[in-house]
Amino acid sequence: MEEIVIRQGYQISPEELHQIQQIQIELICEVDRICKKHRIRYNMVGGTMLGAVRHKGYIPWDDDADIGFLREEYEKFRGICKTELDPEKYYIQDFRDTEGYRWGYGKLRRKGTEFIRLNQEFMPYEQGISIDLMPFDNVPDSTIGKRIHFLTCFIYRKIFWSAVGRKSENHTGKRILYRMLYRIPEKILIRSYQKFIDRCNKKETSQVRILTFPTPKGVFGYERRWYTELAEYEFEEYMLPGAADYDGYLQVKYKNYMDCPPVEKRKTHPVSKLTLLS
Repeated sequence: MEEIVIRQGYQISPEELHQIQQIQIELICEVDRICKKHRIRYNMVGGTMLGAVRHKGYIPWDDDADIGFLREEYEKFRGICKTELDPEKYYIQDFRDTEGYRWGYGKLRRKGTEFIRLNQEFMPYEQGISIDLMPFDNVPDSTIGKRIHFLTCFIYRKIFWSAVGRKSENHTGKRILYRMLYRIPEKILIRSYQKFIDRCNKKETSQVRILTFPTPKGVFGYERRWYTELAEYEFEEYMLPGAADYDGYLQVKYKNYMDCPPVEKRKTHPVSKLTLLS
């Protein structure tokens, strides 16, 4: 096992990035195995879907991977993982199962590794190399409902983020606000957020979104059909599901998605500690 400890932000080397991606592919394959075995629907989302279409694999400088589920499928997957995952290799995290976990979506992580993001060293849970497991919840159909829902999502996102922002935010006023938000007891936050999830999913709607993950400007949600009408796409050496209407999805998500960003914007996440499999 190779361990790298850096006190300041550490920029991942190309060789290390390749190893991270290979570990994440192992995690994706485990998701695919479980979902096929138990007939759970999932699909590539975000930069992983963009990479499949534009690069037939990883965006070359990308150090994360995103897998999406409609809420019902996510809960099935989360429940089955409790008995299906090999605990010697993998572990899953969710705000309801992992104390101190402050994200509204889950992560599948690889045992024996570490990928500790800069300014998150103090978070009280294991931080192995991971892929994001994104549950998509209903967005109201009415215009007013969409706006109220959007604001509610924003507030919950900031409360969750307060655990990090109270220490990492440079702006004094914002840092004080995050410190105040962080005083909300975790049990109350989780109970309140779960009630919000339940309210969102009482009625099926035409759009869905990840509740605590920002959407592009002016976008309140994504078409449900992008998560139910699927096709298979090459991702590295594997065929994985994604939106059949990939063009519609990626235009909303990234606009001119076939254009690569300039070199200076092709960045990996800064980390303070990285441990790779030997």
